[in-house]
Amino acid sequence: MAGAIASRMSFSSLKRKQPKTFTVRIVTMDAEMEFNCEMKWKGKDLFDLVCRTLGLRETWFFGLQYTIKDTVAWLKMDKKVLDHDVSKEEPVTFHFLAKFYPENAEEELVQEITQHLFFLQVKKQILDEKIYCPPEASVLLASYAVQAKYGDYDPSVHKRGFLAQEELLPKRVINLYQMTPEMWEERITAWYAEHRGRARDEAEMEYLKIAQDLEMYGVNYFAIRNKKGTELLLGVDALGLHIYDPENRLTPKISFPWNEIRNISYSDKEFTIKPLDKKIDVFKFNSSKLRVNKLILQLCIGNHDLFMRRRKADSLEVQQMKAQAREEKARKQMERQRLAREKQMREEAERTRDELERRLLQMKEEATMANEALMRSEETADLLAEKAQITEEEAKLLAQKAAEAEQEMQRIKATAIRTEEEKRLMEQKVLEAEVLALKMAEESERRAKEADQLKQDLQEAREAERRAKQKLLEIATKPTYPPMNPVPAPLPPDIPSFNLIGDSLSFDFKDTDMKRLSMEIEKEKVEYMEKSKHLQEQLNELKTEIEALKLKERETALDILHNENSDRGGSSKHNTIKKLTLQSAKSRVAFFEEL
Repeated sequence: MAGAIASRMSFSSLKRKQPKTFTVRIVTMDAEMEFNCEMKWKGKDLFDLVCRTLGLRETWFFGLQYTIKDTVAWLKMDKKVLDHDVSKEEPVTFHFLAKFYPENAEEELVQEITQHLFFLQVKKQILDEKIYCPPEASVLLASYAVQAKYGDYDPSVHKRGFLAQEELLPKRVINLYQMTPEMWEERITAWYAEHRGRARDEAEMEYLKIAQDLEMYGVNYFAIRNKKGTELLLGVDALGLHIYDPENRLTPKISFPWNEIRNISYSDKEFTIKPLDKKIDVFKFNSSKLRVNKLILQLCIGNHDLFMRRRKADSLEVQQMKAQAREEKARKQMERQRLAREKQMREEAERTRDELERRLLQMKEEATMANEALMRSEETADLLAEKAQITEEEAKLLAQKAAEAEQEMQRIKATAIRTEEEKRLMEQKVLEAEVLALKMAEESERRAKEADQLKQDLQEAREAERRAKQKLLEIATKPTYPPMNPVPAPLPPDIPSFNLIGDSLSFDFKDTDMKRLSMEIEKEKVEYMEKSKHLQEQLNELKTEIEALKLKERETALDILHNENSDRGGSSKHNTIKKLTLQSAKSRVAFFEEL
């Protein structure tokens, strides 16, 4: 009895010790995951679990996003997950997204997984038209997206229509021109073919390098009002705070970089910005909701921290990550070079095999023709030999008849003394016999010549037969060719070894390899500058080419604004913001309040 009670108590205590959990669904740009979370977990516990699952170390760019009454919010790291204003219906859903954007993607994004997540998010924003992208740049970005997904262009594989099911261009761009899907595909494919040799991570980084200079890239917009009640837009991004006209999200009216801002705070719906220069008055604005102010403050704090962090020496963790990334990039570069060499050697071997097969086929055809010629020569020789034999027999027969005619003539002469009449008749017969004998002699001579000619033809036919047999013998005795699938020659000794044995991976860097890699990087920089110039020319060429197909009446307000900026020779996004900050902060604050 006591044992049973103790057993039940032990079971009850075990049940109490098991923590209660709830299910969370995490949606990334290309996957969905579900986790069982403990009730006591804070936002950081869940966020760290997601980052570990993804293998992501550059966590400072990302966050877990959810929606409250049509307003975007981010999970706070120091607050329990279920204490947030989220749906309590399981699974609780969060979106794992980039919360902050880098100033320079190529320098700041170290891990390949980070680059990939940014690529997917920016691509979706462009296709959803949350980031404005001009038509010609849309085509170029689409070509890099295709390179990232399909690898190198292969005409035998990537045939017409292979992009029919792909979403590559914003609907605004497609509707703006009188162009069929086939015409768009043709232009995208033309650029896609030029990206040959780029790996997926390289194509995605090229995509980000182009996209990061788009005016709306990385900007979070919020509707605000200044003291006068003027409706404006506040833009928060990696560079600072920007004030926009609600009708123009491309070009800010004024900007305040993060290094000019000392303090940011809010009270209810009023937001206060304190400039670094204490002599300058603070400037304030009102937002629509308290939640919006909370979101603005989060974005300001995070972007400001990253802005200052970029201007300091990298932490040990970042230095280590960059060193590992450089080594990994070098290893991949070496591996790609090795694979490229092997591919080139394989293609050369295939070309050699095809050439050998072609030559073998040609020689077989020549041997067949020689054999047929030999057979014809043998038949001709047999025919000529038979004809020569017949002619020789005819000549002998004619010679015999000529001899008989001569004997007959002698006999007639012997009997010609009988009578005059007989003599006359005999003379006539002799004359006739002489004519006949002469004709017989001529015919015999002609037949003899013909027999000689036939003998000569027979000799020539036999000589042709001998040559044909000799050529056939030469073809049959030629040395054998290499096998159809030759084993690729071993790589030169200066190429670093890459051995994959079971699960073990070994790679050895040599000083010569690193020097060669450095030289190749410098060479790539020069080529990149030339390619950038060529790229701009191509963009202008495409813009001119499709301009005639544009439907002006379908242009959006952003299209018109972008065209006006282009006509004025609009510079890059960074240069535009620099120009806006040339004025003193005081004059910019005054300008904001007078808008």
